[in-house]
Amino acid sequence: MTSLVPRQGDATPAAYDPATLAVLAAMEQAAEEHLDRIRPHNTKRGYENDWNLWEEFQDWLGERTGHRVASTHVTKGMLVGFVVWLDTIKLAAPASIDRRITGVTVTARGLGVEVPKEATVAARKALKPLKLDPDRIARGRGKAPAATPEQLRQMYAAAPAGLAGLRDRALWLMAFGIAGRSAEVSALRADGIKHVSEGLDVHVPSVKGRPPRDVVVAYGKNPDTCPVRAWLTWKTAAGLTSGPAFRPVSVHGHLGTDGLTPSGCQEIISRSAERAGVAVRLTGHSMRAGFITTSRKAGKREEKIRAQSGHAANSPVFWGYIQEADRWVDAASDDIGL
Repeated sequence: MTSLVPRQGDATPAAYDPATLAVLAAMEQAAEEHLDRIRPHNTKRGYENDWNLWEEFQDWLGERTGHRVASTHVTKGMLVGFVVWLDTIKLAAPASIDRRITGVTVTARGLGVEVPKEATVAARKALKPLKLDPDRIARGRGKAPAATPEQLRQMYAAAPAGLAGLRDRALWLMAFGIAGRSAEVSALRADGIKHVSEGLDVHVPSVKGRPPRDVVVAYGKNPDTCPVRAWLTWKTAAGLTSGPAFRPVSVHGHLGTDGLTPSGCQEIISRSAERAGVAVRLTGHSMRAGFITTSRKAGKREEKIRAQSGHAANSPVFWGYIQEADRWVDAASDDIGL
């Protein structure tokens, strides 16, 4: 009978016989199924979100290298790169990054991928100094700063020349105009944006199970912040008739055929704001928040704003933006005899 315990002095463990290997494999499978059954629903949902971010990272990396590797390549280099991407592009808090590493590792192993221990050790080694940075620790504790028309004008003036600059302007102004999430801006199609006499009729596709919506974007009074003019200029320069509305532009000015990823759209907005010297760090969500607060300050009705942004009627996030915009309207401390 083959011993499962190596004898003292043996250089290598004894090889398992086929019957033993079958039993061990069955026990491994049963263990995975049992752990999955007892895993809380919120944890499962969190792991699913972690894997979606991992896929987004792979798409982002593929855009820059010209080659999209399989998501099942969970290696030391990829996992460390994921940590850096979450920190510098997604501006994630260290605690959140730590959870993402676990989620990706567990999901990959559930798919039958062997994740080397050195990969997770290296990822957490890369994460360690981030956990000591107070600014990074504070991330995620507040809402994205809302972009303002003044900041958009700053960004317009600082945009680079050429096709990339035309795309960048059209992208952030469209994101603002439709109150769009980065994923929604990424999903926009050129043939879903119709030019009409009053402005643009925009079809916002369904993203992550959210219902699609059709919104209108009116001509702006200021040419530098007019989404309609910016879109038409970009569309003409890029020769767009169908397909993704926003695409990569190489350093040599060559237009790609695939659409930008959500993280690519977000990166353009953050980089453009930084280039313009905007005092706060704007993110993709800043355009959405900016539209809601700016529209409200201009006296627009809640239902009109909600129709544009796609928020549910009872959304606490939406009403938080409305309250922020209304803070100085008939303020309790205003004109009380002080």
